[in-house]
Parts: sequence; structure tokens; C-alpha cells
Amino acid sequence: MRSEQHILEELDEKLDELSRFAKEIWEHPQIALQETFASKLLADRIEDAGFSLSWGAGGMDTAFVAEWGTGSPVIGFLGEYDALPGLSQEVSPVRRPVETGGPGHGCGHNLFGTACLGATLALRNAMESGGIPGTIRFYGCPAEETLTGKTFMARDEVFNDLDAAISWHPGSKNIVWNGSSLALNSFKVNFHGVPAHAGGVPWLGRSALDAVMLMDVGVNYLREHVPPDSRIHSVVTNGGMAPNVVPEYAQVWYYVRAPHRRQVEEIYSRMLDIAEGAALMTGTTHDIDFLTGCYDVLPNDTLSDLLLDAMKRSGGIRFTDDERTFARRLQQSFPEGAVQRDLDWARDSSSSEIDAKEIDDPLWERILPHSSTPPLMGGSTEVGDVSWITPTGQLKTTCWPLGTPGHSWQTVASSGSSIGAKGMLFAAKAMALAGLDLLTKPELLEKSRADFDAARSGETYRTPLPEGTVPK
Repeated sequence: MRSEQHILEELDEKLDELSRFAKEIWEHPQIALQETFASKLLADRIEDAGFSLSWGAGGMDTAFVAEWGTGSPVIGFLGEYDALPGLSQEVSPVRRPVETGGPGHGCGHNLFGTACLGATLALRNAMESGGIPGTIRFYGCPAEETLTGKTFMARDEVFNDLDAAISWHPGSKNIVWNGSSLALNSFKVNFHGVPAHAGGVPWLGRSALDAVMLMDVGVNYLREHVPPDSRIHSVVTNGGMAPNVVPEYAQVWYYVRAPHRRQVEEIYSRMLDIAEGAALMTGTTHDIDFLTGCYDVLPNDTLSDLLLDAMKRSGGIRFTDDERTFARRLQQSFPEGAVQRDLDWARDSSSSEIDAKEIDDPLWERILPHSSTPPLMGGSTEVGDVSWITPTGQLKTTCWPLGTPGHSWQTVASSGSSIGAKGMLFAAKAMALAGLDLLTKPELLEKSRADFDAARSGETYRTPLPEGTVPK
């Protein structure tokens, strides 16, 4: 109990420092694999606290692993810090970019990595003062937004000796995320044809753009024959240079998602056949540029229950009238139905009754118990890869108003405000307390490992990355 109280008191004292770090990262947004500012800021701070530091996990310059302690158990905290392109925004309830076209923290990763830093530092001090054995690690994970960082780090086996991993994500509710997500492959198909004058001698050309379009037709027919909840989406990144030239080169970029990794691989294999068919139909050649892949998230009931209990013991979160006023003004800019959809998601995700009147509260303070049958998230995250290697738990805290669209300028505005800072501190407290329990209560690790083994059903993790794939 003394160590627990020390953790809470220390994190309260660190609020100004952590808020400053989060705001500095917010003010220096950098997209995937370019996060030199954030990674150095966090790494320097944790190295100053006595952690040993190694850079370059997964072949990424902005990835690092910081470790303190000795022996077992080994508990890891997963931090992220990449921004999104085109979402630059001031802390304002109306659209007002800091830099037109610039990046912004439209997923709150400025808060994400900083909260994990705070949790790790507080837990380290509790371990030292209480003589608590074990090892803790802070993983500086770049490029989550491109689903790259943890997948390439996992290929380097940096998570393999963990007894458990703890993570979180900013959100609009205080709840444990015990649902799953979609596994994914991201790849580009390059078609190579023969150029020719489109008006004069088109029969001498072989159109790479025709191959792209025919492939997309084939993929659209495939949609009828994929498992429910699967997703296939694409953009044509290059379709030629001018209408009067038969395109010599064209490229299409696909995401294929499905509830299970094996389903992604099956759909991907069929899409490769479609690409080959499109090339044969058009007299072109083609090659595949595989970017990344990730697993579905494997929930862990023991860690989910532990994180809920830790949130309840963390002292809660309180917002001011001014923060609620700012949140309501932000909500006025949301797409129609966004707040209602978020309320419905909360009802599906929680085992608690949620009154319809709660839609009028823009900033939720109460802690929602998670449902035993949570909804499937339609997005993807490479936290899934970690969850197939070691027991993994995740929570969310209120950092944005109810209904805030993901990957939006409104998220950027709230993540740079005191609303985001309060949610960040709450998350740091809960993660640190959960880490303390895992270090001092071996029965929790035993139960989480049993949940992990049962959920895998005999399957084991193997990297989704083809040999020779590099981060990009």
C-alpha cells in the first residue's frame, strides 16, 4: 500500500513535467519513422533516471528500448509518439492550422508515449524504495500510424522475454479496451507496361493503368467471397502522366483487413492471383511491394480486470467548467451523428447501464466496467503483434470530448489542451499501479499466462513480414 501511495503522489508531482513533455511533442509533430524530437526527448529523460538504453530496434532509427532492474518478472510498457500528416491545428474549437498542410497529433500520441514514460519512472522509484525485484522496460515505438513500429520490433524479438505488456490509448471514455481489432496487410502492386502514343499507335502500347483498373475490378468481385467484417480498401497512387501517353507505370496501394491473421493471409493470397491475372490480361508485368502487416489483438481477461481495478484505485479524473465549455464548442464541429455513435459504442463496450442523458456530458469522468462481449474494432494496431507474443492489457482514458472523430483536427486540439493532460496523468497512474501488482503478485502473471495460452489455441506468433522487408 505504501508503494502504491508513493506512485500516486509522485505522478501528481510530475504532472507539470509530463504535461510539458506532452506539449513539446505536440508542438513538434513528426510523422512515422521521422519522430526524432519525441524519441530523443523521452529517451533522454528515462536514461537520466538510470535506465539502460538501446536504439534501432526493428531497423528503425527512432525506436528504442529502455530497461531498469534485474531478473524476473519482466514487465513492458508500450509508448508511441508519431503524428499524422495534414492535421496541424491550434488548441482551438474552430479549424485553425498552426501550419497549413503540416502534421498534427490526431491520435493523441503526444500523450501516449509521455504517460508510459511517467508510469515507468514512478514504478522504478517504487521498486527501488520498496526493494521490489524484477525488470521494467519502456518501449519507444515509432510508426504506429503506418502499422510498422511494433511489427518490425517484434521481428527483432524484443518482446519475447516479457511476462506481460501494458499499453493504453487516449480516448473519450475511461474504460479498459478488452476487444480485438482487425489484422492487416499493407502492400502496393506495381504494374509495368509499354508506352505509346495514345491517339496515334495505341495498339503498340501496353497500359499499366489498365492493369490497375482490372485488378481493382477483380478485387471488387472478391469482396463477395471474404469473411464477414473483412475490409479491402485502396488508392491509386500513380495512374500515368498524361492522357495521350499509354501509361508505362501505374501503382495501386491496398489494405486488406480481417478479424484473424490467417484470414488476412488467405485474402492476400487471392489478391496476388488477381494481380497476376490483371497483368496477363494487359500484357504487362508486375511486382509486389509489401509494406507491413500486423496481427489482431488478443485480449487478456486477467490483465483487463487488473487494469480496471487499477483505474478505480487511481483517484479518478475531474474536469473544470472551462474545459467542458471548450469540449462543447469542439463538439459543435463534429459530423452529424458522431456523438450518438460514440454513446452507442460505449454501451456496447461496457457492462454498465448508460443513460441516454449522458450524451449531454461532453467529458466523461466515470470509469466504465468493460463488457465480456466487446465490439470488434474496425481499425488495426500492431499492439496485436505484441499481444500474440506476451499477455497484453490496454486501457483508455478521457482525453477528448465524447464523439470526437478519430484522426481529426479536433483530436489534435484536445490532445494539446489540459483535457488531454488530465487523461494522460490518469492513464499513467493506472498503468503504474497495474505494473506494481504484476511485480508483486505472481498469481496475476500465472492467470494472465493461462488466459494467453487459452486464447492462442495452440497458434504461435510468426512475423507477417516477408524476408527482406524493411521499414518505410
